[in-house]
Amino acid sequence: MSHRVLVTGGAGFIGSSTALALAARHPDWTIIAADNLYRRGSELNLPRLKAGRVRFTHADVRLPADLTSIGPVEAVVECSAEPSVLGSGDVIIPVNLMGAYHCFEYAKQHGAQTIFLSTSRVYPVAPQEALATQETETRFELLDEQPVPGASSRGIAEGFPLAGPRTMYGASKLSAELLLTEYDVPWTINRFGVVAGPWQMGKVDQGVFTHWMLSFLRGNPLQYIGYGGLGKQVRDLLHVDDLVDLVDLQLTDPEHWNRQTFNVGGGREISLSLAETTALCREISGNDVAVTAAGESRPGDVRVYLSDCRALYAHTDWRPTRDARDVLKDIHDWAREHESLLAVLG
Repeated sequence: MSHRVLVTGGAGFIGSSTALALAARHPDWTIIAADNLYRRGSELNLPRLKAGRVRFTHADVRLPADLTSIGPVEAVVECSAEPSVLGSGDVIIPVNLMGAYHCFEYAKQHGAQTIFLSTSRVYPVAPQEALATQETETRFELLDEQPVPGASSRGIAEGFPLAGPRTMYGASKLSAELLLTEYDVPWTINRFGVVAGPWQMGKVDQGVFTHWMLSFLRGNPLQYIGYGGLGKQVRDLLHVDDLVDLVDLQLTDPEHWNRQTFNVGGGREISLSLAETTALCREISGNDVAVTAAGESRPGDVRVYLSDCRALYAHTDWRPTRDARDVLKDIHDWAREHESLLAVLG
C-alpha cells in the first residue's frame, strides 16, 4: 500500500536511523525526513538520507507553516527534540512542547497515526532516588521490595508516580504526552531509556555510551560524576536498530498500538554502570584513558534507571536483540570507519 510517513527530527540520530530503515523496508512508502539542522552533526546525515531514498525537507517544528507545506501524510513519527537533560527552558519548551503540539495539530489535520518518542525522564527524580538499592562491586542494584509503587528490581514500570520535579527536559516531554492523549488520532507513546548506536554524536549529557566509547578512541579523559565517584550509577540501553524494529511494528499495525503508552528499553538484562562501560570500552577498543572522580551528582541525575518492559512484552513479541556489548562494539566499528567525518565535530 502507498504510505506517506513524516519523521520529524529526521536528520538526528534516531530520526535518520528510523527514516532510512523504513525506506529500505517499505519501498512503496514515501518517507519524508524533516529537520531544521540546528543540532551540530545533523547535516552529516543528509548524504545518507539522499542515498537511502528518503526525502529531506528543511523544516522547523516551531513553525506550523513549515509542517503545513509538507502536505498530507498517513503517519508521523515525532522524533524532534532538544535532548539535553541539562538544557534550559527557553531552549527546550519551544521545541519539545510547542513543537510537539504543532506536530500533533498537523497529524490531526490529516488524520495521521502519531508515534511519539518520549523518555524515561518523565519519571520524577526524588521518588527514584528514594528507591532501595544495594551496592555491588561494579554497580548499584535495585531491590525487589520498594517503598514506591511501580518499582522493583526489574526497574520502573508505567505505574510509577509522576508527581514531583524531573528536569525541564522531562517536564516538556511529559507535557507533550498529556497533550497527545487529547487527540482523536491513532497514537502511541514510547518512553525510551538510553538509546545508542552508530551515527550518534555522543555528548556527556545526551548519548553517554557513545560519548564514552568515542573518548576511549580519542584518548580523552573521563569523569565519574557524583555517587562517590565510583561509576556505579546504572542505565539500561537500547540499540537504535531495536528501536526501529519496534516503530516499524507500530506503523504497520496502528490499531493494535492505538492509545498505548509503554516503557521501552534494555531493562536489567541490557544495562551498564559507568564502571562496567569503562571496562567494556577498554576491552573493545584496546585503549585506556584516565577516569577520575568528580564532585556532586548533577541536577536531575538518578542512581539507577532500568525500564520495566513487562507491559510492552505482554502486548507484543518484540524484544531487544542486541546486548550491551553489541551496542558498544557497533559504535566502536562505526567510529573507526568514519574517523575523518567525526574529526570535523572535534
